[in-house]
Amino acid sequence: MNLSLVNETSIEFEIFDENINFLSKITRAEFEEMNEDLFRSTLDLIENALRGARMDKSSINEIVLVGGSTRIPKIQKLIKEFFNGKELNRTINCDEAPAAGAAIYAATLANDASKKIKDLLLLDATTHSLVN
Repeated sequence: MNLSLVNETSIEFEIFDENINFLSKITRAEFEEMNEDLFRSTLDLIENALRGARMDKSSINEIVLVGGSTRIPKIQKLIKEFFNGKELNRTINCDEAPAAGAAIYAATLANDASKKIKDLLLLDATTHSLVN
């Protein structure tokens, strides 16, 4: 998470066998270079989701990113470029949204009748493992 906010951070591992410790520094540019293929695979997931929904990227009105990896600046940049410069909606807490969605889905599966979810309509829920 540090490299999402700063350009350089420290990595430290404490290995308790034989009192060996590892300390190094890494820059955001180094991190992005090491993970370039992984970051680009994000676009494959988006393309698969669009294809599965029979939609074109031009039909997307708003882009809301959720999940911890979406705070990585390189991923944000790639997604913004993929959608031809469309601004990303950053008003939703990217960590809380998946948890809230999972809680709503669980309450729906459990037939929870509480006031907090009685007016919610769950149209579709697909686990990440099914999207891959």
